[in-house]
Amino acid sequence: MPIVQLNSVDVSFATHHALRSIDLTVGTGERVALLGRSGAGKSTLLRLISGLVRPSAGTVEVFGNNLALLRNAALRETRAQIATVSQNVDLPGSLRVVHNVNAGRLGQWSTWKALASLIRPIDLDRVTAALAAVELDGYQWRRTDELSGGEQQRVAIARALIQQPRLMLADEPVSSLDPALAQLSLRQLTNAMLAPMPTVNNSGASGVEARRVEGIMASLHSPALALEFFDRIIGLRLGTIVFDRKSVDVHDADLQAIYGSDSSIP
Repeated sequence: MPIVQLNSVDVSFATHHALRSIDLTVGTGERVALLGRSGAGKSTLLRLISGLVRPSAGTVEVFGNNLALLRNAALRETRAQIATVSQNVDLPGSLRVVHNVNAGRLGQWSTWKALASLIRPIDLDRVTAALAAVELDGYQWRRTDELSGGEQQRVAIARALIQQPRLMLADEPVSSLDPALAQLSLRQLTNAMLAPMPTVNNSGASGVEARRVEGIMASLHSPALALEFFDRIIGLRLGTIVFDRKSVDVHDADLQAIYGSDSSIP
């Protein structure tokens, strides 16, 4: 069963057509990069899959569920299996890293449990494992505003990992980072399929169990980074899919079709 299935999807906002006739299938184990100029529809496509945007026409299925037919608890359960990382890491700087990472679990906790964890953080082994997956061992007690931009980006990835998602969506996650930090952060993000994720056994005791993200989709400005870290590239222009192929089969002519003569300009 595909993780994501879009059939003849259109998205319109008033007179603006953000997406047109989108047919897309993402299977288990795929790492998919979305390329295109600003306004091409990359962010709208990710928001559509996360359930934040509804299609004007067509169907959006995630984990085999038509999002338009899900209500209340069923929709929340499906969205809880999707984690999102964006260029705006949105981490309260005054909080310690442990609390910002645990924020990835707020959708699974009751209000009292969330408040209790602010006083005494819950399931520290989960936080430790998530931070280890992004090479931030020992950072859990540091204030977030003391970290570099690249470290904060990796904390945001750890926050997504601790959610134990089946699908990870990343919207321009490294656009504000320098090339070296962008490479490091994308390496951690795309390695999420192999990252050991903490879990809780039936007795309620915490432990660490190998968990894998089933799929990753990311919108990027840089073709070079997309080709380096992702197995499949989808090129968008003016809300339509121009090409969809394996990264090894993407050539300069494909990039020119979505960017124009200079494929390095987003």
